[in-house]
Amino acid sequence: MAVTVKPPAARTPVRRLGFSSRLARWDVKVSPYLYVSPFFIIFAIVGLFPLIYTGWVSLHNWNLIGGNQGFTGVENFTFVLSQPYFWNAVGNTFSIFLISAVPQIILAIAIAAVLDANLRAKTFWRMGVLVPYIVAPVAVGLIFGNLFADQSGAINGALTSIGLPAIPWHANSLASHVAIATMVDFRWTGYNALIFLAAMQAIPRDMYEAAIIDGASRWRQFISITVPMLRPTVIFVVITATIGGLQIFDEARVFDTYGLGGADRQWQTLTIYIWELGWGQRNLGRASAVAWLLFVIIVVIAALNFFITRRIATQGGRK
Repeated sequence: MAVTVKPPAARTPVRRLGFSSRLARWDVKVSPYLYVSPFFIIFAIVGLFPLIYTGWVSLHNWNLIGGNQGFTGVENFTFVLSQPYFWNAVGNTFSIFLISAVPQIILAIAIAAVLDANLRAKTFWRMGVLVPYIVAPVAVGLIFGNLFADQSGAINGALTSIGLPAIPWHANSLASHVAIATMVDFRWTGYNALIFLAAMQAIPRDMYEAAIIDGASRWRQFISITVPMLRPTVIFVVITATIGGLQIFDEARVFDTYGLGGADRQWQTLTIYIWELGWGQRNLGRASAVAWLLFVIIVVIAALNFFITRRIATQGGRK
């Protein structure tokens, strides 16, 4: 009986990657992280480390000149939370923020809608709205401080010329908040208008063409197409305006010559209170405690804004 011997199966050759292939594979995997790493490295140095270090200082009796005087735990937090000046600064900060943020966003959307129209010299007008943003905040504060001067200001001069009483911009709390909010709106409205303009130009034009064919007016197109399509951008602007508005310092600091927020602290914000504690009373521990409380307030308000605006946007989308 003949026995058939099968030949051994041919081995599949193992493909070995060359150095250049392995380098290319690592390049694809690692390169994206290397490209974004500079931001996180810089953020860790100038953002995260100061935040952690401020938290550590807030737990100590830390003098501006004498340095660390020993661990005190949460004593600095309990002290500032028991101070009426702290809660006065919280109220002033929120008041100025609300008075400035709401009209700022509405005006920015309106300006963006005008810039999105078929205007002549579009680039000139679009660059023009950005000019207030490049003006130094201190310069804005000094200019508007003279405009809102109680005795010799141009605003009160215009009011008295038409028979209206002069407004005590520096003595009345609400009037001082309106004046400071005007400075904030002057600087940031144009900047936010360009953000809304970019979002408006990303809206498909065929939607407007279909609306025109259906006989929709410009106002109807704006309400039914433009505003709903701007919801993600509105969320972004609201959050950034919240973060910036709660940290207002320059405009309120230069609104008078003393820089403490008024004789009765009627426009003293949290950042001015931090400056007073740290550099006026030379107590960096208490100043750091207020800084951390402000950080927590900003995070909470920004999160609330995000969830509320996102919920509104989701409900609008379902409709």
